[in-house]
Amino acid sequence: MRNNLMKTIKATIKTLIVALLFAVLLFLILFLSFKNEINEAISIIDLISVNKKNYEPAEIKMDEITKKITDYPEYGTRYATIKIDKIDVNLPVYFGDDLETLKKGVGHSSGSYFPGEGGSIIYMGHNSKDVFRRFSELEIGDRIVVTTSYGQFEYEIYDYKIINETDLDALPIQKEKEILMVFTCYPLNNIGYAYRRYVVYANLVK
Repeated sequence: MRNNLMKTIKATIKTLIVALLFAVLLFLILFLSFKNEINEAISIIDLISVNKKNYEPAEIKMDEITKKITDYPEYGTRYATIKIDKIDVNLPVYFGDDLETLKKGVGHSSGSYFPGEGGSIIYMGHNSKDVFRRFSELEIGDRIVVTTSYGQFEYEIYDYKIINETDLDALPIQKEKEILMVFTCYPLNNIGYAYRRYVVYANLVK
């Protein structure tokens, strides 16, 4: 009886050791396969946790804006330029968000407001080298300038995050405050279709 018990204990220990070694091996394989994505995600989390502590959102009264939109652009036409000095972005903005529009530059979601209207503005662009590949370099406090035919608007980044493409709550449409939300596909070096988005959020400050 005692011998049978010892054999059972030894067999159990061997099984646990084999399972542990298998788990470690699996972890190493996954880590090496997704090393770049893991490191990038960790760096983003670290930046957000550090920068949010000392940031106080700037405020601006919308009645200070005197320029008004008189002629809304037609779908698919260019109406503005977006400039982000931090990552050397200086691109045309088109009203529309279909694939054909995004081939030409940055798209403006037709369901969102225009600069100067005091609500949510949603821009999007590919994560290609000539568009938003360097998005992860942006930090809280960096500026985004949008120049239109009726005025120039300057926004300051106050947050950024990685979301799922189906997370519509992360891109809220509201009329209480002018917020510019710009997003691209994530991972930023992804080839093919991506199911996540890298979003930066910016308040109107000037």
